[in-house]
This record gives sequence, structure tokens and C-alpha cells, in this order.
Amino acid sequence: MEQTRSCIGIAAAISMVMMMIMPFNCMATDYTVGDTQQWNLGVDYGTWASGKTFAVGDKLVFAYSALHSVMEVSKADYDACSTSNAIKSYNGGSTTVTLDSAGAKYFVCGTAGHCSGGMKLGVTVATGSSTTPSTSSPPTPTTSTSPTKTPPTTSASAAVADSHIKIKDGVLLVGSLVAGALIVPML
Repeated sequence: MEQTRSCIGIAAAISMVMMMIMPFNCMATDYTVGDTQQWNLGVDYGTWASGKTFAVGDKLVFAYSALHSVMEVSKADYDACSTSNAIKSYNGGSTTVTLDSAGAKYFVCGTAGHCSGGMKLGVTVATGSSTTPSTSSPPTPTTSTSPTKTPPTTSASAAVADSHIKIKDGVLLVGSLVAGALIVPML
């Protein structure tokens, strides 16, 4: 009976640790640029972007007609509405740009006069996922009053190879270098 309770507690802890260390790109956000107005003239993209937090792994989805294009440009070219030195250029009516690095990213429409007419978007990309809550690790205790028990290696416990699992005072402690710490009471 005690062994069954321990296994249930360990399984629950492993499940929770795995949820906390899922890859960031699984939690990425897709942003339709301009929302329902899409990538068109007459949209204030500065206002559209102002309430959003963009992170590495998020995607910008540009939907537009054949009259438009999407060009990624430098800050200087963004300010000057110049497309002569575009970093990347897209056309075809639907473009998805994955934000794969942190920093400022700039996009303009390549059709003459459209950038100066407002079809330009600048975003700042932060590291990590925009939907991932931050976690911090509590301080590690310096002493232990009960012996440390290591569960047998199984396919389930192997999934937390970078974790530390301890049972102290009837509580299962799971600490991970990636996910912080998790405390699960033993049943």
C-alpha cells in the first residue's frame, strides 16, 4: 500500500514537472497583424502592437491582397521607408514570420507609397514565450533530517533525469534545474 502511494505521488510529480518544462514553442502565440483589418492601408500598426508582448517563438501572420507585400528591413530603412536593402521579402497574400530571435524587428509594405502611408510595423521581441509564466527556484535546504530515497529508473522517472527527487517528512520534493521546484504531499 505504501509503495503504491509513493508511485502515485512520483507519477503526479513527474507529470507536473513535464508540463512545466514543455518547449517554449509549444506555447507560442500567433498574432494576425492588424487583427481583422489585416495588412492594409489605413491601419495604425503602432497602436495595434502597443498592447502586445512579443517573444521568441511567437509568429506574426500577415494576410494581405496582391497589392501588398511584406519586407523585413533594418531600423534605418524602416524610418526612411526604404526597401532597397530588405533583409527578407515576402509576397503571395499570406506570410507567417516566426520571431526567432530577441530584439527589434521591422516590417514594411514594399509597394511604392504604402510604407509612408502607414503600412509599417516595428516590434520588440523578448526572449522566452509570451505566455509562459516565470518560475523561480526556492533556496536549497542545507541539512536533511531523513535519508534521501531515489526512485528506481523507469521510463517515467527517466523523463526527469535532470531533476532531484527527495522524500522528506512524508512530502515528495521534486527540484528541476529547468522548472524550479515542486512539492507534492505523499498520499
